[in-house]
Amino acid sequence: MTRMTVNGQPVHYRMDPRTPLLWALRDASNLTGTKYGCGAGLCGACTVHIDGEAVRSCQVSLAEAEGGFVTTIEELSRSRDHPVQQAWIEKMVPQCGFCQSGMIMAAAALLRRNANPTDEEIDEAITNICRCGTYPRIREAIRLAARVEAGAERLASTPPPGIDPEDAARTVPALTPEDGDADDPNRIREQPEGS
Repeated sequence: MTRMTVNGQPVHYRMDPRTPLLWALRDASNLTGTKYGCGAGLCGACTVHIDGEAVRSCQVSLAEAEGGFVTTIEELSRSRDHPVQQAWIEKMVPQCGFCQSGMIMAAAALLRRNANPTDEEIDEAITNICRCGTYPRIREAIRLAARVEAGAERLASTPPPGIDPEDAARTVPALTPEDGDADDPNRIREQPEGS
C-alpha cells in the first residue's frame, strides 16, 4: 500500500508496490490522459510530473513514487488554458493526438526550468516520440508558450471544454453503474466477444 498526492488529492493505492505508476493512474484513478505507449520508457506517452519533474510513469513503481506529488495532464490546467496547451492549439500540433498529453507534460516541465529554451535545448529535453512527426510544430509551440509565459505574447483563449472534469465520468454511459433499467434505449451495452 502506497500513499502519494495525485493532482492535489491524497491517494492511498492498495496495489502491489511494484506496480508501475502508469497503471495505478489509469486503472485505479481513471486518469486516462496518461497514455500507455511502449512500456519501456522510450516513447514518453506516459509522461507525468513527480515533484515537478517530467518522468515516464511506466518506469516508476508505486514504491518509488511514494510520498511524491504527482501531476497528470488532467491537472496541468483544469480549464485547459495552460500556455503550453494553448500554444499546442494555436500551432495545430496534434495529428493523431496519442502522444500529446505526454509531450505537453514534458514541455511544461521544460519551460518551468528553462523559460527560453533554444531549439537544441528543446530537442535535448523533449525526447518523446511523435509518430506523426510533428516535431517542427512542437518546437514552434514550445517557443510560443515561452513567449506567452513571459508576457511577450498573448493568445486568444480556446472555448471551455463544456464539461467539468468531475462530471466527465458520469457522462460516459460505460462508466456509469447500471440502474437496472434494461429497457433504456440510450444505455450502451457491452458487445459480445468476436462481434
